[in-house]
Amino acid sequence: MVHYKQLDNGIRLIVKHMSGLMSVSMGIIVGTGACVESDEEDGISHFIEHMMFKGTEKRSAFRISDEMDAIGAQVNAFTGKDMTCYYAKSTSGHAEEAFEILSDIFLHSTFPADEIKREKGVVLEEISMNEDTPDDLCLDILGKAFFGETNYGRNILGPKKNVRSFKKSDILAYMSERYTPDNIVISMAGNITVDIAQEMVEKYFCDMPVGSGKKRTVDVRLQSKSLVKTKDIEQVHIGMAYPSMKRYERLADATLIVNSVLGGSMSSRLFQEVREKLGLAYTVYSYLTSYKDTGSLVIYAGVNAENYLQSVEAIDKCIARLKSKDITEDEFRRGKEQLLSSQIFAQESTSSQMLLYGKELIYSGNIYNFEDRVKKINDVTLSDVFEAIEYNFDEKYKATSLVGKADKHL
Repeated sequence: MVHYKQLDNGIRLIVKHMSGLMSVSMGIIVGTGACVESDEEDGISHFIEHMMFKGTEKRSAFRISDEMDAIGAQVNAFTGKDMTCYYAKSTSGHAEEAFEILSDIFLHSTFPADEIKREKGVVLEEISMNEDTPDDLCLDILGKAFFGETNYGRNILGPKKNVRSFKKSDILAYMSERYTPDNIVISMAGNITVDIAQEMVEKYFCDMPVGSGKKRTVDVRLQSKSLVKTKDIEQVHIGMAYPSMKRYERLADATLIVNSVLGGSMSSRLFQEVREKLGLAYTVYSYLTSYKDTGSLVIYAGVNAENYLQSVEAIDKCIARLKSKDITEDEFRRGKEQLLSSQIFAQESTSSQMLLYGKELIYSGNIYNFEDRVKKINDVTLSDVFEAIEYNFDEKYKATSLVGKADKHL
């Protein structure tokens, strides 16, 4: 059973009751992230997410963790390119206590000066860790090569100079514009009744002032660059990006099937050719990222430095074969089955359902419908897949990145 309600102040609540379980996942999702930040704000969405756990009007940072641990609950958050999510998971018997703490974090954080100073050090170390993790760095650089330095090309963490400069006034100014009721969805999934869920949300969020945040547009201009970061490491990390489908385009599911055939599983062509047959890589895969304004199909491989050009050639051959529309009925069927099973598996996880229903509402304003989703996947034809291939591998807008002992642009 799915229940939807909009509070008088504009906050939307979605509840997926899952009987037979003993837990519940609760999320507060804000429709903001790195893609809408200005150059001066770059990294602030992520920094705010960190600071939310550093003390409220009635709880210290330690007390937040201590009280969650005392009821065996989990609390965390993450920042994306176009959304930020604060979430908790607890047993059903402790759902009200866990949600009260989560609400306190979200509504009453105080951002003490000493905690801001301390957390800057934490985030700066996170940035350094990212720069020392070559596969993450490769994909970050690829984002800049594909999208540029702004919008979806931002790497979420932001540059160190920005993090060092953030003040409480910056946090409050950004939140006053982005953390507004019209831009917030509260999503719950698990063994919780609709009445209890609605009562909790109304109790803690009904007094949040009505307000509409300033709309920010995302100006996407693909850069199609080739970037290299030289590092003295054993492997060369390869990234390739092609333009792909926006979030709700007609061929989005057909493109997911294309990705499955190319590099989305252990039976995929990239895995079987580059790793199993040629032995060039331990890790090689592809994935899709879809946003409201744009999308990308990304290929990644980590290979021996001596073999990176050979590996690129092998990847290019896999793509060329795909572009010739050489997909068998069996590959098509397996790709569709993988897409269907991922939807079914998600039905059995409270965390997955909380995010699925919450993201659908924040992105489209619609309530996720499992039956309709399955029907759309089943309706995909092989001709749809061939049409998607034609769209997804435009060499004119291809971007590439290399990290390691590489001296040649792709």
